[in-house]
Amino acid sequence: MTAPPPFSMTFLSSAVSPAGWRLEHSYAQLPQLFHRAVLPGPVKNPEMVLFNGSLAASLGLDAGALSGQAGAAIFSGNHLPPGGRPIAQAYAGHQYGHFTTLGDGRAILLGEQITPAGERRDIQLKGAGPTPFSRGGDGRAALGPMLREYIISEAMHAIGIPTTRSLAVVTTGEPVYRGERLAGAVLTRVAASHIRVGTMEWAASCGDAGALRELAGYTLRRHYPDQADPAEPGTALLSAVMESQAGLIARWQHAGFVHGVMNTDNMALSGETIDYGPCAFMDAYDPATVFSSIDARGRYAYGNQPAIAQWNLARLAEALLPLLHPVEELAVERANEIIQRYPSRFEYHWLAGMRKKLGLFTEESGDRELIEDLMKRMAQVKADYTNTFAALAPATLPEDAALREWHRRWLDRLAVQPQPLSHALELMRAANPVVIPRNHRVEEALAAAVNSGDLAPLHRLLEVLARPFDCPPAAADYQLPPPAGSCLYQTFCGT
Repeated sequence: MTAPPPFSMTFLSSAVSPAGWRLEHSYAQLPQLFHRAVLPGPVKNPEMVLFNGSLAASLGLDAGALSGQAGAAIFSGNHLPPGGRPIAQAYAGHQYGHFTTLGDGRAILLGEQITPAGERRDIQLKGAGPTPFSRGGDGRAALGPMLREYIISEAMHAIGIPTTRSLAVVTTGEPVYRGERLAGAVLTRVAASHIRVGTMEWAASCGDAGALRELAGYTLRRHYPDQADPAEPGTALLSAVMESQAGLIARWQHAGFVHGVMNTDNMALSGETIDYGPCAFMDAYDPATVFSSIDARGRYAYGNQPAIAQWNLARLAEALLPLLHPVEELAVERANEIIQRYPSRFEYHWLAGMRKKLGLFTEESGDRELIEDLMKRMAQVKADYTNTFAALAPATLPEDAALREWHRRWLDRLAVQPQPLSHALELMRAANPVVIPRNHRVEEALAAAVNSGDLAPLHRLLEVLARPFDCPPAAADYQLPPPAGSCLYQTFCGT
């Protein structure tokens, strides 16, 4: 296999600016089929609400230079950072099973920051104004949903789940209207890239095999350089994405995370979680859990996520057929062979993570049955998902009789492995977060910030979520599920 060619940066200098900007734009060198040049819309009075200093430092940015008004001007879109080349990306997608053409209707990609470690990270403004893909929309975003994405994405990162991240939230000083008058805001999102299954679907729907091949090769070089194969880009890419998604969805399941809108345009080929719209974490365990107000049939319920990921991968395979083999019948065979490996790969990742959650170092034939029996009993008694795993301890039997018999079997299973109990407990503490962004706590913080301008609850919540495996006693109330009798929690898309 020949080495992939290096990125050719012909547009922009990657010299470091005084604030640490080192922007390049390799994506903009792809055919114009995939993007359109667009400038962010200016706003009246940008004000910094949240700034992620630790993320800025990891990107090589000067937090001191960007956390104030100078940063607010950049992260609102009023000023472009040095080297910025703003574009909106074109893509398509299957939304609730139906194909449609889309594109960045309110997101503008400034470029790719080259980090001190040499990594490439997209810098995108979400809510920065209309683009050629806005389809009549205003291209703006409301403060509440942007703060919500900041909270959830940073919580996911702290738990260890691959995710896009949030660098800043800036208010615009202008209202947006979503059935009511709301404060406008812009989120700065950082991602390994924003290339989606829907991006490949877009190229395939346009019938441009050359552009499809170029995008596939680019994606491989950017995200899977060790697997890049110029002779077989379709096969290499489909296999790599299948594996990364199997691992990602398993991690969602381990944490009780419900994405809520697993359309193909919301599946990133990098293997990161992207687009925090109607997402949430489960409280009481129930595989049928749905939070999205528009998912009436439960297509994207918690228990359906592994199967939906395979369905999405099948759509990726369809888009890549021209690259898999020149004979369509043989291309379909190759696609099916790769996609059919997904269930076993998901099973591998899921079992490996569940064993860690239960302190199991070794593999025994009865492990799956032990795990599934626990989940069944948790569903029967509506046990809190996070707290059940966090509270497992050999010295204390569960209060609920339905879990006691299982607890004894689990102790017997621990006794089989050679590792001492102390090591098992250490493994469990590293695999089971004690704090998640509880829905009622998130809403409490958002209400204070949006309705009263009080950011104290939001900062306190972010502080606790930054240490999900080590909740201090003073923050123990963040571990509590919602009060009994609380209304069914629903989430809504921010558009």
